[in-house]
Amino acid sequence: MSAQNKAMDGSGYFLYHSIGMYPGKAVEMAEALSDFSTGWARCDNEQWVRALGVRQEFIDRWSTLIGAPAGTLTTSENVTTALNSLIGALPAERLRGRRLLIAGDCFPSMHFLLSGLSERYGFVLDTVPVRPGEHWVRDDDVIEAWTDDVGVCLITYVTSTASHRCDLGRLVAHGRKRGSLIGVDVTQAVGLLPFDVMRPAVDFTISTSLKWLCATPGAGILHVAEPLLAVCRPELRGWFSQGNIFSWDLDRFSYARDARRFDNGTPSIIACAGSLPALKWHARQDTSALLTHNRKLSRMIVEIAQEFGFSLASPLDEAERGGSVMLALPEDRDAVELVARLAQADLYADHRGQIIRLSPGFMTTDEGIGRLADVLKTA
Repeated sequence: MSAQNKAMDGSGYFLYHSIGMYPGKAVEMAEALSDFSTGWARCDNEQWVRALGVRQEFIDRWSTLIGAPAGTLTTSENVTTALNSLIGALPAERLRGRRLLIAGDCFPSMHFLLSGLSERYGFVLDTVPVRPGEHWVRDDDVIEAWTDDVGVCLITYVTSTASHRCDLGRLVAHGRKRGSLIGVDVTQAVGLLPFDVMRPAVDFTISTSLKWLCATPGAGILHVAEPLLAVCRPELRGWFSQGNIFSWDLDRFSYARDARRFDNGTPSIIACAGSLPALKWHARQDTSALLTHNRKLSRMIVEIAQEFGFSLASPLDEAERGGSVMLALPEDRDAVELVARLAQADLYADHRGQIIRLSPGFMTTDEGIGRLADVLKTA
């Protein structure tokens, strides 16, 4: 097989922690975006009906995917804007004078946002650190830090630099005893690992449609459960935040009763249109088979790493791991050079510092793992 064909067949694609792939993605995305363009450019009065129908299908498919009750989920550009909207909507007593708990291995954008909001909303951002010499925050350390003065805790279900999968049930049960609001960032898990907003019940959920769902950038979501939803008053609001979006009375603004209150101005539709093919493809798959495939290839990577002396930066126990296997390079090794060598063999991965991130997904094959072994053996 030629190098170009190897690159196109996805056999050596290990970037599902970043951008997911599935067979026929390019063609289906192009068709969906072309259909949207055709409908949007048609000289009739149905443009918005068609466009908002696309957005609603995106919302409905996401709601089904994570078990979100009708009316509790809406769109957001990304997880950062979703979290910002949620924080700005909470009753003051949930934040002021209290702690907001987060783990030090969260997606950095979450921490950047919250550290900037803490003074404005009067909360203390408490970051549970990664222990020296380790690669992820232990659940025990989160629980020890999670006391009664925590107003909100944002849990990262699967981390992006270690693929550590927390014990979500245990953490949520502890948080309920503390009386905290509990949110979950499921970005690195959804589409591969089972997740249901009701099992265990969480107060809010944020995610994108990238990664294992194989969709486009700009297609994020925010889920807010009742009864929290009813008491949220989003600061960023606009005509789409209303129950009747066509109400023009400037003195009679009224939030929608459902998650639409987290909308604001005219919503983005194109990201929803570009993402629907991936969501439809995923809905047709046997999700247990997708996970079984990932687990098999991940075990092969672990065995290769151990054989050639690479240090794992992910849990060895797959029950504590997401879909990625991370390798920790010594400080005297060049991670950029290794990623480049992998690319020369049509193996696509990335790195964060000295951490090489490998995520075998739906198109990755045993043959791709074999090529990976060849490169790592000589590395």
